[in-house]
Amino acid sequence: MNRPLGTPIREPFSYRTDPEVPRFRDDRAIIIFDGHCGLCSGLVRFILRQDRKDRFRLLPAQTPLGHPLYVHYGLNPREYETNILIEEGVVWFKSEGSIRLAERLGFPWSLIAALRLLPVPMRDGLYGILARNRLRWFGTRQACFLPDVRYADRFLK
Repeated sequence: MNRPLGTPIREPFSYRTDPEVPRFRDDRAIIIFDGHCGLCSGLVRFILRQDRKDRFRLLPAQTPLGHPLYVHYGLNPREYETNILIEEGVVWFKSEGSIRLAERLGFPWSLIAALRLLPVPMRDGLYGILARNRLRWFGTRQACFLPDVRYADRFLK
């Protein structure tokens, strides 16, 4: 796809017509994350603790569903440069996806929305620095993140 990363596809649920993307439950917002990244796995644990209303489903990018979704959105499915937030069928990347995620977690996390005062290139530039260095700074996991059995219904496969 020839659009800048971080620009949402405005056609909601576009993945439903992509024959490469398996059908899945999309009745809640979905966060696709790098299951081998220490920072991303920490974010997932944080979401599981803070998302008391079960607003999000979680999906490691390295799964048979995560991989084709990365491809569908024109992202490199091996260089996970951004988490993906799919909300009501619309996709969000980088800083905007992170801000939207924080807003949905409620107060005090919703205060992160103040970052929208920064220009998008600056926000996404800072996000990019973190994304490029996350494995070095936060380490990697030998195996993809696996949820505790009590959270199994929160994960897509």
